[in-house]
Amino acid sequence: MRRGAPIDTSKKWAAGHNKQHVMDKNTAALDRETEELKHDKVTLDVARLIQQGRQAKGMSQKDLATKICEKPQIITEYETGKAIPSQQILSKIERAIGIKLRGKEKGQPMPVIVPSTSTTKK
Repeated sequence: MRRGAPIDTSKKWAAGHNKQHVMDKNTAALDRETEELKHDKVTLDVARLIQQGRQAKGMSQKDLATKICEKPQIITEYETGKAIPSQQILSKIERAIGIKLRGKEKGQPMPVIVPSTSTTKK
């Protein structure tokens, strides 16, 4: 309930204004920066290997995406060289298409690992 006491009001600096357009010293320095800083993208040779490996297995981009539990857009980005590489996704794609995409053995078939069956005698 109001008791009739005086209310303290003070104007806040830039209240209600869009502060995105205010340039401070650090922002101006970044704008003047000449070096372009960008993330590395998937190289075109890796992109081609993914596409060739997928087509050799007879899979569409959607089939490959479903197999590795990713969105089809991810596969499209990797095949066009626009994706920022993730080691986890590259590993899943390698296993799905059976081709090495990283390291010195890039483009080589993945080694087939046969699980060992142990037999016990009674």
